[in-house]
Amino acid sequence: MDAVLDDLARHWWLYAAIPFVAALIGYVTKRVAIEMMFKPLEFVGIKPFLGWQGVVPKHGGRMAAVATELLTSNLLDVKEVFRRIDPAIITREIEQPLLRAVDEVAREVLEKHHPRLWEVMPTMAQELLIKQVQSSTPRLVREFMAEMTENLDEVLDFQHMTVRRLTRDKKLLVRLIRETSRPEMAFIARTGIFFGFGLGIVQAIVWAATKEPWVLPIFGGCIGLFTDWLAIKLIFVPREPVRVGRVILQGKFQRRRADVAHQYGEMIANEILTVPNLLDAVLRGPRSDRLYALVERLVARAVDEQASVAKPMVAMAVGGQRLNEIKQAAARKALERLPPTIRHAEGYLTEAMDVAKIVERRMLGLTPLEFEGLLRPAFRQDEWKLIAVGGLIGFLVGELQVLLMLH
Repeated sequence: MDAVLDDLARHWWLYAAIPFVAALIGYVTKRVAIEMMFKPLEFVGIKPFLGWQGVVPKHGGRMAAVATELLTSNLLDVKEVFRRIDPAIITREIEQPLLRAVDEVAREVLEKHHPRLWEVMPTMAQELLIKQVQSSTPRLVREFMAEMTENLDEVLDFQHMTVRRLTRDKKLLVRLIRETSRPEMAFIARTGIFFGFGLGIVQAIVWAATKEPWVLPIFGGCIGLFTDWLAIKLIFVPREPVRVGRVILQGKFQRRRADVAHQYGEMIANEILTVPNLLDAVLRGPRSDRLYALVERLVARAVDEQASVAKPMVAMAVGGQRLNEIKQAAARKALERLPPTIRHAEGYLTEAMDVAKIVERRMLGLTPLEFEGLLRPAFRQDEWKLIAVGGLIGFLVGELQVLLMLH
């Protein structure tokens, strides 16, 4: 005992340093584990034996599918979002660009598919025809919105759109998870300091009593393993508030539900379910052919209505085959003009759909287990690797401590 006390007196600064080094181990292992979750975006190293890719980008497809499943099953009904759009208001918002688009489409189609008929028509007759087509356009827009909303699942594959957006843009997937969990990541790093310091005190006492070289690396590895595991657990559990005396215990992520819901809703609205993304999905997605069929049907109906009085004469002058070609060309041109025309109503559409508020409200209504599912998949996949890396780093730092203590 006297020898131990004498050693403590002569090397007190080394013993005093052990808890601080242990706290540093705890912090560093946490920071490394956090960064390894998100970086690098692409695999770095020699496949398949040596190297690393961030857990989130590596399993981006699966995580995107999980996020999309949560979004579509619990947080968002896309039909409900579309029903919030008032066809009358959107028609008013795009009135001028819509009229210009109709004018351009009508002239282009007729000049290309029946140039002789168009050339021999007096200017007044041409203008009258254009005005007549323009006058029916607002009703056509209302019919288009009604049919599209009613048959939304046929023209928009929302799950495909979301998964494709998240997997193509790995930075977006990382940002979606990292931004909504930033306080939790900071919490993990801070817990490493406190847990590491406490274990370091025990480590110093054991070293003073044994002087065994294996004590420091073993303790260092245990600090890395235990604090990584415990920090991740404390993010999520307990799911429900638990009162211990005057203290209320609850997983940090669960306590931040209101902030997370607001932030997540904003990111979904601003990064995923945007008007340009929706347009791209319906125009170029796997069900775009059905949208074209819908537009072609509406355009054909409108053309037939315009020519209803003189339909036999029109058919004789133009020909049934060419009339069908005109309808198809008009439908294609209408779809081409859709993005620049809708852009004028983007502000109204974003406000009307109000995706951020819908997602936020639905998230606040999730059960604790469902809410945990928002972030938990990011940790669960390869979680053991993150904990193992923490233990390895702790072990190596412990070896450095041995060299310091002995030499």
